[in-house]
Amino acid sequence: MEKKNLDWSSIGFAYHTTDMRYVADYKDGQWQAGHMTADATVVINECAGILQYCQEVFEGLKAYTTEDGSIVTFRPDLNAERMIDSAKRLEMPPISKEQFMEAVDEVVKANAAWVPPYGSGATLYLRPYMFASSPVIGVKPADEYQFRLFCTPVGPYFQGGVKPLTLCVSDFDRAAPHGTGHVKAGLNYAMSLHANVTAHKNGFDENVFLDPATRTYIEETGGANFLFVTREGEVVIPKSDSILPSITRRSLVYVAEHYLGLKVTQRQVALAEVEAGAFEECGLCGTAAVISPVGKIVDHGKEICLPSGMEAMGPVTQKLYETLTGIQMGTIEAPEGWIHKIM
Repeated sequence: MEKKNLDWSSIGFAYHTTDMRYVADYKDGQWQAGHMTADATVVINECAGILQYCQEVFEGLKAYTTEDGSIVTFRPDLNAERMIDSAKRLEMPPISKEQFMEAVDEVVKANAAWVPPYGSGATLYLRPYMFASSPVIGVKPADEYQFRLFCTPVGPYFQGGVKPLTLCVSDFDRAAPHGTGHVKAGLNYAMSLHANVTAHKNGFDENVFLDPATRTYIEETGGANFLFVTREGEVVIPKSDSILPSITRRSLVYVAEHYLGLKVTQRQVALAEVEAGAFEECGLCGTAAVISPVGKIVDHGKEICLPSGMEAMGPVTQKLYETLTGIQMGTIEAPEGWIHKIM
C-alpha cells in the first residue's frame, strides 16, 4: 500500500487528522453497533455529561510496521481491559473487549496509508475514548455515552537522541488516597496540568509525585510510571494503589525477568532511598517513549544525581528499551499473544 507523503521523522508528537475513525453509541441500556466515519467533528448537547461532570475515560496504544512489513498493535487486549476497569470506576457502561478490538482493527485498516514505514522511528498512535453524551444537570451518571477511536501518526519521541530528564519533587498531589489515580480518565490528567506547567516554568522536564497520604513514597509522574535499577542490577517498581497500571511497565517487568534474567521487585520506594543513593538508574515508562531515562531529581533545591548520568540511558535501562522495542517491531520473538497482527 502506498503511504502518505510525509516526512515521518519530522511530524512530531502531535495530532494529524487522518481519513477515518470509529464511533459507537450507548442508548436504551446497550451499546449499538459501531460504524466508521470520515467526520472528525463531535457534536454534543451543551448540557452533556462530559461537559458538566467530566465522565470520560480514554486509552492510548500504537500500531507499528514490523520488519516483515506487517501492521500490528502491541497488547491491545490489555488496553481494552483497562478501559473496562476505568469505565466501571466512573459509573460508565463498559464497552466490550470484542467491540474495542473491532474498533482497533477497523481504524488501523482504514488508515493503513498513515501507518509509518518500518525503520522511520514513527508510529500510528491510537486514541480510544468514551464520554457521557446525554444531558445531565443533577450530579449523577448520564444515560447515554459515545465511544470513539481515532488515530494520528506520531514521529519519534526522542528527536535528536535520548537525553536523560531532570525531575522535581512536586508540592502538588496527583491523586487522593482511595481516589482515581489508578483510572485512565481525563479528569486525572486535567488535575496534573497546573503541576506540569509549574515544573516546566521552573526548568524541569517532569514532576515526581509522592503518595498523597504520607508524601513519603514515590508514585509516578503526570503521565508515566517509574522504574529504578539498583547497583546489583535489580529492577525495582514502585507499588501503590493510586498508580496507573501501565501496560508498558507490566511488559518491561516480564522482559526483565524472562528475557534478561533480572530480579524484579515491586514495593514501596521511599524518596529517602533515592536521596541515599540506593539506585544506579531511573526511568519513566509509558506508551509514548517506552522508557525515558532520568538523570537527576531535585527535591526543593537538593539535587539527587543518578550515577547513570545526564548523557545517556543506563545500561540496564538501555537493554530493557532495546528488547521491548525489538519485540514490538518484530526483530525479537514476542511472548504468545503480545503482538496483534492486523494486516
